[in-house]
Amino acid sequence: MFSKLFALLFLIIFSPILFLTALFIFIEDGSPIFFKQQRVGLNKKLFWIYKFRSMKKNTPNVSKQSLQDPGSFYLKCGSFIRDFSIDELPNLINIFKGEMNFIGPRPALYNEYEFIEMREQAGVNSIKPGLTGWAQVNGRDYLINETKCRYDKEYLDKKSLYFNLKILLLSFWAVAKPIYMWFKRN
Repeated sequence: MFSKLFALLFLIIFSPILFLTALFIFIEDGSPIFFKQQRVGLNKKLFWIYKFRSMKKNTPNVSKQSLQDPGSFYLKCGSFIRDFSIDELPNLINIFKGEMNFIGPRPALYNEYEFIEMREQAGVNSIKPGLTGWAQVNGRDYLINETKCRYDKEYLDKKSLYFNLKILLLSFWAVAKPIYMWFKRN
């Protein structure tokens, strides 16, 4: 219940950022504003994750790592949206709906069969996915699936209020650091 209340509160607090991001995406590339994709949730149940669209409409529905030249698919505002994790803010809708938590393993793509099976064997599919997690603060998209799964299993084994708070603080730093560096350069 607390997750749902906090998700609603954050949706209200971040509404100006949500509105401006939606406006920039719409002006540059029209609708849809949101990118919707099937992901693997609790006990391997599929759900639709919501993100701001940072790539053009014609981008194939695969992971960024699977694209030949991911940069050519970004909207002009897309890199900014992704670098500052603004694209993830609509995940608050998934938290409000009860499909995700704030902290947990990031939900796998529906078609990452080997990764889903790795997580199944490690028991990771038995917990709700999260907006941020132990693997994200230890490398995010730069980790190979085996390493992500190892971090996800470590999270499962160490899961506690203290560990969640640690991940939350590290996540804030991971978002704040690029913002700080951006302002420092400009």
